[in-house]
Amino acid sequence: MLTGILAGLAAGALWGMVFVAPRMVSGFTAVDFTAGRFVSYGALSVLLMLVLRKVALPTLAQAMAAVGMSVLGFTGYYLLLVYAIRDAGSEVPSLIIGTIPIWMMLLGKPAGLRWAALVPGLLLTLLGLGLMMQSSHGSAAAASADASNGVIFWRGVAFAVASMACWTAFGLLNAAWLKKHPEVNATTWANWLGVATGLGALVLWMAAGSDAKVLLAQQNIAVAAILCIATGIGSAWVATYLWNIASQRLSASLCGQLIVSETIFALIYSFLWDGHWPTALQALACGLFVCGILASIRAHR
Repeated sequence: MLTGILAGLAAGALWGMVFVAPRMVSGFTAVDFTAGRFVSYGALSVLLMLVLRKVALPTLAQAMAAVGMSVLGFTGYYLLLVYAIRDAGSEVPSLIIGTIPIWMMLLGKPAGLRWAALVPGLLLTLLGLGLMMQSSHGSAAAASADASNGVIFWRGVAFAVASMACWTAFGLLNAAWLKKHPEVNATTWANWLGVATGLGALVLWMAAGSDAKVLLAQQNIAVAAILCIATGIGSAWVATYLWNIASQRLSASLCGQLIVSETIFALIYSFLWDGHWPTALQALACGLFVCGILASIRAHR
């Protein structure tokens, strides 16, 4: 159980990077950044499968499952998230994504676990989200007022909600699939997902991405490439491997609660990038998130 918890928290720390990465470069569309990140993930997966020759090839049913999961948990989820960050900034989308633990806890509760045991962790998480939303209300209101009477801002909120729904479905279905197929280990599944995601991202870029000449002409192309590779390897392959370990060892409801760490790290990275400390209210909210994780871990023992 401890291994699963540590793996889930580490995955959250790596996933938190993706909320800030799109803000570090300009001149690249959401499709460009999404494709760059996941083509890197796919390339690494192919390389590992060639090096680790013992990695089995998937059956048709397994390949189709990997394609479906890759759309929900990777290309579809992240494309919607990048659009959300573009339209609404990083704080509000990160908070909406932060509700994933609540949905996974409600939808993925183990049959033998009493609802009363989940209440403390659930309430702490809700209270933390409420405080963080309150602290972000001013900036969100300003963004809403400045962005064509709020249309662009609320479009970003809609993208974030759709992104949240995609990953919630992925989290539940992925955990169920891994438990149903114990013969597929975490490394193999991460590689299969990577290949499916990389191919999907390449098709996405060919259909809706910028022309290669336009991308290569960007002054910050080197920084963008580094970010795509870093998030493709660290926030995709490594994080997926760690999350597969957590999904195999923990219940879906506990895994869902561990996703709160993604919100915490996303906010920390955002504060660092913006160059300011969190307010007292934001710090209290992060503290409540941590307490919610600890309460949920205790409930699942």
